Amino acid sequence: MKPINILLVDDHAIVREGYRALLNRQEGFNIVAEAESGEKAYALYRQLEPDLVLLDLSLPGKGGLATLIQIRQFDPKAIILVFSMHQNPGVAKKTIEAGARGYITKSSDPNVLVGAVRDVMNGRVAMSDDITRGLALENINGERSILSDLTTREFEILRMLAEGKTKSDIADTLCISVKTVANSHYLIKSKLQVKTDIELIHAAIKAGIILPPEV
Repeated sequence: MKPINILLVDDHAIVREGYRALLNRQEGFNIVAEAESGEKAYALYRQLEPDLVLLDLSLPGKGGLATLIQIRQFDPKAIILVFSMHQNPGVAKKTIEAGARGYITKSSDPNVLVGAVRDVMNGRVAMSDDITRGLALENINGERSILSDLTTREFEILRMLAEGKTKSDIADTLCISVKTVANSHYLIKSKLQVKTDIELIHAAIKAGIILPPEV
């Protein structure tokens, strides 16, 4: 059976080492390359065209969502499985809307990730149980995530703004104009019904896009 060639993307070397060891122990799995940034992940994907990208969302510079979109623009058939610390169902929805085949949280049992790799390679959508429960509760309670009205680009710009990036930095990273970033900044605040950047950061923390500062 042809092995599943995997590109592993995470900015923490220790995390990559752990997942590499886990996946390489599985029959038919083969880690062909690793990347610590979205820019490197995209370059390696173009060079190697792996069967699967295992992608963290929290990457320096160009984040995981922007990387996902860029890879899918290059190859609409790319199979991308997101694994992330973010447990907010709204974040998971955005990645699926952007073309990910699955979303697994890092708090899940390692076997969940292994099963998810096999699922997405067989054409199924894979979700960890905590995300599935969160989505179900939203549906039962009729709740809407505050992220629901944001486009994928607006979501990524919100993440970068909340991390303290300047509009110029964001424009350079996403290859868009500063004016586009400024317009998106205005629209994001309007959609989230906040007036100040402080309120915007609080909204990002509440949505689980960034972690609250340590006291």
